[in-house]
Amino acid sequence: MTHRHIQLKHQTGYSLSTDPQDFDIELIHNHLSNECYWCKGIDRPRVEKSIAASRCYSLFDPDGNQIGFARVVTDGATFSYLGDVFILPDHQGKGLSKWMMEQIFRDPAVCDVRRFMLFTADAHTLYEKYGFSELSDPSKAMAKTMTDPYL
Repeated sequence: MTHRHIQLKHQTGYSLSTDPQDFDIELIHNHLSNECYWCKGIDRPRVEKSIAASRCYSLFDPDGNQIGFARVVTDGATFSYLGDVFILPDHQGKGLSKWMMEQIFRDPAVCDVRRFMLFTADAHTLYEKYGFSELSDPSKAMAKTMTDPYL
């Protein structure tokens, strides 16, 4: 499933792209591997594989440096999963995560689905603004943890 790439400018000069050619894979891997609680130590080949199999959104400062990222896994019809969302610390507090989320939730490539899910330990209030809530019946959700080579 291929979708046209999105290239958008924010009024502050920041921009968002879904074109993998624009992504700074080294920065994405470094941040995920070293700073994100959900995937500390993840290896670069696994990050590259996850990006290749997802609809990804990269955020850039006015000078063109990547400063944020989000990834959506989807079948485009029934299910989407949002993960690996980050904004580098020096760029937080400027409304950029909200702007990035608004653009993701306008993208028909990932939003024309029946269910959109995510997991978070610390950003509930951000995602509640976009209609996310706790599972109405968590007993229906199950997970299987596969061999985790980066733990």
